[in-house]
Amino acid sequence: MPKLFLVPTPIGNLEDITLRSIRVLREADLILAEDTRTSGILLRHLDIQKTVLPYHQHNEHKVADSLVRRITSCNSTALVTDAGTPGISDPGFLIVKKCLEAGISVETLPGPTAFVPALVNSGLAADRFCFEGFLPHKKGRVTRLKALAAEKRTFILYESPHRLMKTLEQLREYLGGDRHAGISRELSKMYEENFRGTLDESIRHFSSATVKGEIVIVVEGCGDREISGSGQKDSDTPSPEE
Repeated sequence: MPKLFLVPTPIGNLEDITLRSIRVLREADLILAEDTRTSGILLRHLDIQKTVLPYHQHNEHKVADSLVRRITSCNSTALVTDAGTPGISDPGFLIVKKCLEAGISVETLPGPTAFVPALVNSGLAADRFCFEGFLPHKKGRVTRLKALAAEKRTFILYESPHRLMKTLEQLREYLGGDRHAGISRELSKMYEENFRGTLDESIRHFSSATVKGEIVIVVEGCGDREISGSGQKDSDTPSPEE
């Protein structure tokens, strides 16, 4: 019976891949990869030679149906992304949905994902939290920020280096500068950094630093804070950038 395996890959340190993930990749008839070049580095490191086809956000709607037919003809297919668990702010949802609709078994292996170590590292409450992924760049951004201002749970965002300062400044604008946050970058890599402080302190720190690598922002929930005061924008009108 054909099966699709979702295989998490290291977010930095190649030693973080599990023994089971290595076995599944070695036994797979076909590997689907977000970027065949990036996955090729990992596969060469593991001495695995397989047929690798591209599956990413720019082609997933176009190739999903044909890939499902290809998966049906294989005993085992593995889906990987550049780093982390497929489907978490990376391609995966559509192919999983179509495989399930076609009666193909889907199994997800446990393994690396960036927001878990960032959440635990932050020192903020981890008993209840929500994962928001990337904020919208324009449409819907203000609405999302206003909702997060009222979120009582710790919440987690992903961000790119060149948008970090804008996001931190907007979080301060809507949540207040005294809200605590943990900001992690280059997780599991040589230059890993975990900064903890208020949003005001975070802005001061990163405004004077050269920021590289993918970033996870973990922010304290409002709890019993009064969210209608300082830090909450009153107007619903977005700025030109929003």
